[in-house]
Amino acid sequence: MADTGNRLRKMLESPSFDPANYVKQLSQQSDGDRDLQEHRQKIQTLADETAQNLKKNVYKNYRQFIETAKEISYLESEMYQLSHILTEQKSIMESITQALLSSDKDETAKEMQAAFPKETEEGKQRTLTTLLEKVEGCKNIMETPGRYLVYNGDLIEYDVDNMSVIQRVHAFLMNDCLLIATWLSVRRGAVRYKYNALYDLDSFATVNVKDNPPMKDMFKILMFPDSRIFQAENSKIKKEWLEILEETKKNKAVKERRKKEEDVPRSPVRDRPDVSSNPFLEAEPVASEEVVDLSLEWIQELPEDLDVCIAQRDFEGAVDLLDKLTEYLKDQPVTQPVKDLKSKVDERVRQLIDVLVFELSPDRSLRGGPKATRRAVSQLIRLGQSTKACELFLKNQAAAVQTAIRQLRIEGATLLYIHKLCNIFFTSLLETAKEFEMDFAGNTGCYSAFVVWSRSAMKMFVDAFSKQVFDSKESLSTAAECVKVAKEHCEQLTEIGLDLTFTLQSLLVKDIKAALQSYKDIIIEATKHRNSEEMWRKMNLMTPEALEKLKEEMRNCGIGSFEQYTGDDCWVNLSYTVVAFTKHLMTFLDEGLKLYFPELHMVLLESLREIILVAIQHVDYSLRCEQDPEKKTFILQNASFLYETVLPVIEKRFEEGVGKPAKQLQDLRNGSRMIRVNPESTMSVV
Repeated sequence: MADTGNRLRKMLESPSFDPANYVKQLSQQSDGDRDLQEHRQKIQTLADETAQNLKKNVYKNYRQFIETAKEISYLESEMYQLSHILTEQKSIMESITQALLSSDKDETAKEMQAAFPKETEEGKQRTLTTLLEKVEGCKNIMETPGRYLVYNGDLIEYDVDNMSVIQRVHAFLMNDCLLIATWLSVRRGAVRYKYNALYDLDSFATVNVKDNPPMKDMFKILMFPDSRIFQAENSKIKKEWLEILEETKKNKAVKERRKKEEDVPRSPVRDRPDVSSNPFLEAEPVASEEVVDLSLEWIQELPEDLDVCIAQRDFEGAVDLLDKLTEYLKDQPVTQPVKDLKSKVDERVRQLIDVLVFELSPDRSLRGGPKATRRAVSQLIRLGQSTKACELFLKNQAAAVQTAIRQLRIEGATLLYIHKLCNIFFTSLLETAKEFEMDFAGNTGCYSAFVVWSRSAMKMFVDAFSKQVFDSKESLSTAAECVKVAKEHCEQLTEIGLDLTFTLQSLLVKDIKAALQSYKDIIIEATKHRNSEEMWRKMNLMTPEALEKLKEEMRNCGIGSFEQYTGDDCWVNLSYTVVAFTKHLMTFLDEGLKLYFPELHMVLLESLREIILVAIQHVDYSLRCEQDPEKKTFILQNASFLYETVLPVIEKRFEEGVGKPAKQLQDLRNGSRMIRVNPESTMSVV
């Protein structure tokens, strides 16, 4: 048997296998249906084995893929660590080399300046004046005293978004600023460039752009919120630009620091009065002469580092730098250099806040849920902007909830749509509440804003709910089921201490009241219509099944004594009108109790009273007008069913569902139940 299976497998796996020819030969050689069934079974067995082997191979490959992915992840982590270590080593080596070179350059510069002080300064200014004569619109550049040219050269500017060539420019690096001039291709004569932009060295940061052929030899200038990319002629010139820009910025910072230190007045010790010569005079407190050391490298580079962090969206890094500076300046005297530094930092803080506010704006993508806003919210709180963070967070979530509700597809079945609507809304509200509690745990003053927002969000939900349930004139039973679903979802919020049940009820009370009154009017009109056709005849349900069904319906309504009103065979000793009225009244009560809350107490009670009055008045009128004693007896039996059986059940079920007795219904029954037999054996209702 196994050999037969192997031969069949080899034949089917053969590259020259012809299915049509195989079927033809098989049909010619088979002895009958049984032989074909056996061949079919063999092929099916091979197919099952093949599928099983394929499944095993898939699982095996999948496990290998997972193991390979884990190994790749480990290797990636190790490579990242190795790259980080190499980068740190390279940075340290460059810092050492730069320090050695700068010390040599400083000594050489001092010697040259000592030898030729005036000639060097005048030569630099003459060179700058000669070059700026070729630039249109730069007459006021030389008005700043002490400004001279450091470096200049041609560059090509590219578009930041699509990396397309914009224009050819010429950059002039001066000791305190950077001038960008565009090239005039159609202009002849001395003027060859046109003024484009002038940047203070403290207002931008320079970033090297990694070569990605064909885009190479580029560097970026970051000026929040914009940036510009330039391409040098070759890698050597690019390196010179980066080095000279960095060196010029450092020289400017050192020069400003020295100037500020020279401007700080210092009182020598010998100028102080000798207060110890008179022991009877109290010593006056001596002002602190400590000067904050702002020459540290990280403080000098702080404004630029903040610009880089903001441009690269490293919000955490930017706030960490600000916290570090605040901690360093704590309990330090506020000198003029400190004020200048703070003014520069405050400008970056405003830029950072603007970026974080934009991150939380509702115009941004709303995907990711409340957790997507955590990063911007946490940094705004760290910057002391908890109120603004709370306001933007709640606006963002309101827009997200509104968008989710708007995108929900309206189903044909109302109850199915309400299930989806409640699931989306209350799940979003629960996630928002948990995220709010996590983000604003230390800001208890923001919780009132969240409660107000929750009420407005609930109103948004009720608008969509009412539009689908009440505006579309759904049946009262459907409306009751939908309200029940909404209540159950709303009660889930109490797990986190948020109870919006009262808010939901207060927003729905108007629509539910209108629905109850509308359904009440329908029942009253239907009862009046049946009363107009009343013949006061016994019901004949024709079949025992129909009678049993009616008994079951009455038992479900709470009328357990209905058996006493059934007669022989399939007869019921009640009229069609009274039985139909009882069904509708019980249904209205059940649906009304599902929709009930305290604000609807009188509405439901008055509606029941109006419906019952229609039946009572009809019985009263029929007893007064009917002359046939037999029919009067039958009417009296129906009236007894209403007064003695139906109305007590209504009162009991209302009290059980509401928790309060239905005094108005009791008064109605006691005041109307005056059916008696007079001495002449005539029946009447007083």
